[in-house]
Amino acid sequence: MTTREIVQQVAAWQGAGTDCALATIVCANGSTPRPVGTVMAVSRDGAVAGSISVGCVESDLFHAAAEVMDTGRPVVRRYAVGDDEFGGAGLMCGGSMAVLVQPAGPGALPGLALAADAVAAGLPVALGTVVSSGPRLGGTVVVTADSCAGSCGDRILDAAVVARARACLDAGAATVCLDGRGGQSEIVLSVLISSIIPPPRMLVFGAMDFAHALTRAAKALGYSVTLCDARPVFATAERFPEADDVVVMWPHRYLGQATIGPTTAICVLTHDPRFDVPALAIALRSGAGYVGAMGSRRSHLDRVDRLRAAGVTDAELARLSAPIGLDLGARTPEETAVSILAEIIALRRGGSGRRLAGLTGPIHDRSAP
Repeated sequence: MTTREIVQQVAAWQGAGTDCALATIVCANGSTPRPVGTVMAVSRDGAVAGSISVGCVESDLFHAAAEVMDTGRPVVRRYAVGDDEFGGAGLMCGGSMAVLVQPAGPGALPGLALAADAVAAGLPVALGTVVSSGPRLGGTVVVTADSCAGSCGDRILDAAVVARARACLDAGAATVCLDGRGGQSEIVLSVLISSIIPPPRMLVFGAMDFAHALTRAAKALGYSVTLCDARPVFATAERFPEADDVVVMWPHRYLGQATIGPTTAICVLTHDPRFDVPALAIALRSGAGYVGAMGSRRSHLDRVDRLRAAGVTDAELARLSAPIGLDLGARTPEETAVSILAEIIALRRGGSGRRLAGLTGPIHDRSAP
């Protein structure tokens, strides 16, 4: 589950009067499977939403969550390789991490309803949570562009956290900052600022089997997917049930009115110059983070000539991933979808696209966003 889905689940538990607890990674060092800000929630009736690791510490956190629900007091659990402090719960990957487990049921985390509403509306939201040991541990402020709710336990600290969180609204990541209270330098608290942004968008053009496989796989990765084709017989919600939107329109006309940003991936699968050349001319001049087009190398060379004739510059053409995807030897539509998404992930995260078995060094680059 994504953080957005977990926030909505916890808010739903609160609304139903179900007691629950929220676990958040607040510190991670070395090789750990999940980054700072990753969350997991546990309800009183034993339901679990999300995960913190790859199974190393979830059992201990499940019991920690039950204790937190009983006591109403937040705790910080620390895990490292070979750690036997918690009855054998430890990380097998070689790193270490600290996890805050805090009450999240009715009456706790009062700002979570605001967070859930923002997520449902497709708006960014940030949570500022005190992670320093002491009486303010777990105090949380929820911040949107024009609202805030909750408290870190101090009015002056709240104002500082709201300002910092609002500056991080669009970051889509988590960071720990230090805040002094009331100008007294001896009072310094660590606050985790976690930003939750709307899902990335994928625009898929061409209503065919490859588009169906790509739409389904992209949804599994958390994308909001729009399928667009000018042919109403093929572009139907029944044929593409996983798509968030199915649009019957010429691709270039849709792109001309669409909101496109750095987290937008545009995949042109049409194979027809009437469709793909006008669409790519707009896509390559947009702010999209990824633009790819399907086709053989021969058809791509013809496409490049047509794009140049349409006024597309060499610098703009350099942004085009075509033929689309990584060389995985893909044959089927489903394999091709993996190839396309693997290329998008590699470009977004700075990966090499090579086999990990043939590389050395850390698997998880903590310098990456």
